[in-house]
Amino acid sequence: MSKKVILEVNHLKKYFDLGHKQVLKAVDDVSFKIHEGETLGLVGESGCGKTTCGRTCLGMYNKTDGEVLYEGKDIHALKGAELQAFKKKAQMVFQDPYASLDPRMTVSDIIAEGLDVHHLVKNKAERTDKIYELLHMVGLNEEHANRFIHEFSGGQRQRIGIARALAMNPKFLVLDEPISALDVSIQAQVVNMLIKLQNEMGLTYLFVAHDLSMVKHISDRMAVMYLGNIVEITQSEELYRNPLHPYTIALLSAIPIPDPVVEAEREAGRIRLEGEVSSPVNPPAGCKFAGRCPRATARCKQERPALKDMGNGHFVACFLVS
Repeated sequence: MSKKVILEVNHLKKYFDLGHKQVLKAVDDVSFKIHEGETLGLVGESGCGKTTCGRTCLGMYNKTDGEVLYEGKDIHALKGAELQAFKKKAQMVFQDPYASLDPRMTVSDIIAEGLDVHHLVKNKAERTDKIYELLHMVGLNEEHANRFIHEFSGGQRQRIGIARALAMNPKFLVLDEPISALDVSIQAQVVNMLIKLQNEMGLTYLFVAHDLSMVKHISDRMAVMYLGNIVEITQSEELYRNPLHPYTIALLSAIPIPDPVVEAEREAGRIRLEGEVSSPVNPPAGCKFAGRCPRATARCKQERPALKDMGNGHFVACFLVS
């Protein structure tokens, strides 16, 4: 891809001190790049560290080590006017719109919160016009502006959360499982809206999710995360056509196909992961997936594999792939 890199993450670590000499290694040496106008899907099971990674990429969490470069600048070193500029350019859409939106505020005030804080509108008339414009952008209308959040469905609430993020006219959005709490029919509507907004506004997305099938529709590339590490990253179509890491293969084999005959045939070949997920507080010395991998060798349990380029930008962290 010839477009410029808008976000570059190098050897990022985010650890949480739990006390009693225990450290939770939520993000443990993660590297990736996102190009301008691209969507990178960050996928994996709950607890793998993907939300923490997204929040650390926005500076909501301080890093433990490594760097997050936005347009070439380390976001964790920004101060003053540069930090304020970054906060406008990079926004977050949260998983649970009800928890992230103040129930005491009208939709109008929720959407305009950033406009007010950063003094982005000159007067009340301009503020109102901007609110109405944003409501239309996410498929809502003027009459929704003076209502409260409890009056809306889950899908509408998520649209309001997206409108609030767009109020700052950002370039980069971290979407933290924005559709996981929604019905399947509504999920598709929200994903299609996000694609439309991206095309119209030139947005760049980091799309965090655990549902691989829905992420494929919006992502140009996908990164698969397991217990704080990225184990595979490549183009979305390539990931589905040619998964290389045993964990990715297992995840894809678990996605149901809406055809009972095909599904019955797949059942015999489905990969069922055995064993428990290792603790991020006390991870194993070698590959973190080795304890559940049906193909793990002695080397896998002793050494941690690094991401290696298998060609055409397909990276995988696995000793069994050559």
